Amino acid sequence: MKNSISRRNFVYKTVGASAGALVIPSISGFTLQDKTRGIKPLIITSHANETGQKAMETGWEILKNGGSAVDAVEKAANIIELDPEDTSVGYGGLPNERGIVQLDSSFMDGKTYSAGAVACLENIKTPASVAKLVMQHTDHVLLVGAGALEFAKAWGFQEENLLTEKARKIWLRWKEEMSPSDDWGSPEHLQNLSKNETYWHDFPDIEHHYGTTNVLAIDSNGDIAGCTTTSGLSFKLNGRVGDSPIIGAGLYADNEVGAAGATGRGEDVIKSCASYYIVLRMKDGRTPQQACQDALQMIVDRYKKVNPGYFPSEKFVAINKFGEVGCASMKGTRNPQISVRTDKGYDRYDGVVAFPGK
Repeated sequence: MKNSISRRNFVYKTVGASAGALVIPSISGFTLQDKTRGIKPLIITSHANETGQKAMETGWEILKNGGSAVDAVEKAANIIELDPEDTSVGYGGLPNERGIVQLDSSFMDGKTYSAGAVACLENIKTPASVAKLVMQHTDHVLLVGAGALEFAKAWGFQEENLLTEKARKIWLRWKEEMSPSDDWGSPEHLQNLSKNETYWHDFPDIEHHYGTTNVLAIDSNGDIAGCTTTSGLSFKLNGRVGDSPIIGAGLYADNEVGAAGATGRGEDVIKSCASYYIVLRMKDGRTPQQACQDALQMIVDRYKKVNPGYFPSEKFVAINKFGEVGCASMKGTRNPQISVRTDKGYDRYDGVVAFPGK
């Protein structure tokens, strides 16, 4: 059941932080933390669909049995990466302009300050798991392209074709529609007639889109971890890397504060170091909700002098070490949602649109 939460009461409130005591105020009586029992596990994802729920249940199985946040985040992210119907992450993700699926992912352990990432990884369905191995088994942070694939294969990952039939047809439609002067599409004498191919009817509103998932978790020891994984901007230039594999941009985690992740237009997130900024704002005492909105405001303010009407598509999610959460998007007509799993069960929550009407 979805709970709609206003700008004022969205954030989980602290009622005795020294004991890790947190409650949600007057939301159907739902209590996140019991102040007499200290820190309890929590996992969230920016995906609020059925696959997101399945991911949360998978991660929760690890957390409830005393497993680590690192392991819970990985397994939850894998569920989303392996969904062939999701065109923004992993297997089934939309390809670049050449029709090649290139995946990006980052991983960070807030306890050890360790991080790992891969970019432009081809033919591997679960880049989150490869990023985790970069974090745990190298002294590097980021591997890209052929090197990332070589590393994944060394660890036993099998190469597979990531381009699903659905994603291929969407890419072909984009090729046919992107220019009236190229040679893609129907013969010139038929170009003004209705298109009869089935995929024109199956995907009537496909455009460039951004798509990513973040998974953030706290385990029973109070340790924090996060992962961001994506297929990136659809139909991107070959070799383009967005914010998702960039530590501090698409993801940041710190046991002493919390964690944050980003989805949306990666170029703007990179230039603003948005996830790191959100964690810094939480360190200064801002709630996760406030910090997510602060980051959106910061990005808009950066562009005011050159283009005051520019509001790039972003969505941020965050948790702090007390178990409070936040979620905000730049613009749109619907509040952004996140999936949350605690010992009270699974739920979806509405965040805030920072600049409605833009």
